[in-house]
Amino acid sequence: MIERKLTSNIIKYINKFPSVAVLGPRQIGKTTLLKHIANILKKETLYIDLEKPSDSVLLEKNPESFFLTNKDKCIIIDEIQRMPSLFALLRPMIDEHRVPGRFILLGSASPTILKECSESLAGRIIYTELSGLNILELPKINNANINKLWLYGGFPEIYLRNNSDEIYNWHESFIRTYFERDIKLLGLNISYDILSRVFSMISHLQSSTLNISHLSKSIGIDRRTIEKILEYFAGSYIIRKLSPFYINVKKRLVKSPKYYIRDNGLYHHTLNIKSFNELLRNPYIGPSWEGFVIEQILTTVKRSIPYFYRTQAGAECDIVLVDGFKPSICIEAKASDVPKVTKGFVSSISDLNTEENYIIIPNCNNPYQIKENIMVCDLEYLLKKLEQKEI
Repeated sequence: MIERKLTSNIIKYINKFPSVAVLGPRQIGKTTLLKHIANILKKETLYIDLEKPSDSVLLEKNPESFFLTNKDKCIIIDEIQRMPSLFALLRPMIDEHRVPGRFILLGSASPTILKECSESLAGRIIYTELSGLNILELPKINNANINKLWLYGGFPEIYLRNNSDEIYNWHESFIRTYFERDIKLLGLNISYDILSRVFSMISHLQSSTLNISHLSKSIGIDRRTIEKILEYFAGSYIIRKLSPFYINVKKRLVKSPKYYIRDNGLYHHTLNIKSFNELLRNPYIGPSWEGFVIEQILTTVKRSIPYFYRTQAGAECDIVLVDGFKPSICIEAKASDVPKVTKGFVSSISDLNTEENYIIIPNCNNPYQIKENIMVCDLEYLLKKLEQKEI
């Protein structure tokens, strides 16, 4: 098992809150992590998997009796999105016996999608998200392991494999299961064909601002359906929406969002990229590196709010980290060992008046200043800097 950085936070939350939700995509390691945590908790735990018919029937028929009988134990409920009716019952159960660590809920849908959870357990639950593997979680950090993570993505089971055919088949099975079953369980009843076409289009448009009207016409379905699909893709942690930063900036700005496939392994599978050599010569290497950098950064920072920045005059920055209302860091991802400072990036820094600015490249053993207020470095260096800011 790979040690996850979220472990200590989850234990802290369990010791403070009556209910803790650990959310993230399927197969990301939530169950493995919580079973590990259960072994080191001082409190007795019970594990309920709602994908198992026997466990599901138990909570369908006698949930209140079950919770009351085991009120002094920590109850872990996996795949909570399969039984949203439980949320209304958890509220009075918590109120009758309000102690830390009564319930741990594992699920692959966000609170936005699980609206009943947000409403029923307000003030009684804390949410945390388990994302794909971060570079700083790798057992050994070196270029080979970082490149493997970049190519195959952050699902722990995949990272621990070495057979490319097995990895390809795993991603194929994941995508098919997600489109044919998982997304429907969340309430989105749209055909596999349409879902896969939208996903493919998002992949090919990664790092570009998304014009939903154009996407709607290309696929031949209405705008509202596209918006609904994007909402559910984001709410089940498959894509990430990155909004533009335009607060208090008197410029003509691009206001359409960008979308990224959160896991690079799924992204490369959709583009049929099977090896690192294929990735290096693929025209999508730039969007691939940009998406990888963004996801790694956003699984490291928790306090800053991420945006991108682009004006119609040509100023452009891949990521702006904002503290409160003040932009603090501008970051540009370049899939080149010899990056150049673009006029658009310089203009962004000038517009936003950021104190720290970075160009992130795949290989850079020694960070260096390429311009007075711009540092060139690799991703590991930046993540360690950002991690220090979070402490």
